[in-house]
Amino acid sequence: MPTAPAEAALFASTRWTLVLAAAATAVDGDPRASQALAELCRIYWRPLYLFLRRQGIQSEDAQDLTQSFFVELIESQACVRADRTKGRFRSFLLGALKHFVADTRDRARTQKRGGGASFAPLDDKGLAEAEAQVARANRFAWSGERIFEREWALSLLHRTFRRLEEEYALAGKRSLFGALRSHLTLPGNASATTTTEIATVESYKALAQKLGRPAVTLRSDVARLRARFRAILREEVRDTIERADDVDEELKYLCAVLAAE
Repeated sequence: MPTAPAEAALFASTRWTLVLAAAATAVDGDPRASQALAELCRIYWRPLYLFLRRQGIQSEDAQDLTQSFFVELIESQACVRADRTKGRFRSFLLGALKHFVADTRDRARTQKRGGGASFAPLDDKGLAEAEAQVARANRFAWSGERIFEREWALSLLHRTFRRLEEEYALAGKRSLFGALRSHLTLPGNASATTTTEIATVESYKALAQKLGRPAVTLRSDVARLRARFRAILREEVRDTIERADDVDEELKYLCAVLAAE
């Protein structure tokens, strides 16, 4: 059975803690290790899959390697040996994947779908979207590392949007979120924010009529939406790094990754 600290750690927020706790409980066959493994794969399979595809690995093999990697990550407890003070979680994960692929090739063994596990099915829609990103990466001649980091940043944004939408839905404001989500901009993107503000001066009036809400109230709604969006995004970024002091630097870097073509 896991120790009390390990058990408590399963419910901590950071990805480092999640993977460390999963590795610790996997030894004893704790079902929460499988749950943590499924969560990790669900969150991060696309950046890793896209990296493998950009390396020239065929789709089916990339799927197999991606899921096998997560199983190996937990079972080998490689994360336990990692130095959390060096680099970001995204850097650790990509480095671990590279070692795993090299080791797999050296030993000529490719497990199928994580050794037969079905903890994180790669659905047709998700794969189709991922393949569209692969085609884009090929067109722009992006490196595997670049597409990995771009997809990593996008995954943080998608999780932020989902969390924000869920909050508004729970508050009975799903329609308001749907109407205002186009007004969201990335932190630090001053030019985009200015452009959006200019473009929406008139749209506030039309939207106010559509929603039956005063235009001045809508402006406040947008301000609150943007503030909460940025707060959640910071939480998502904080979730992948060891030191809270590095949030601004990491966020700035990921925004630059998304802005670059």
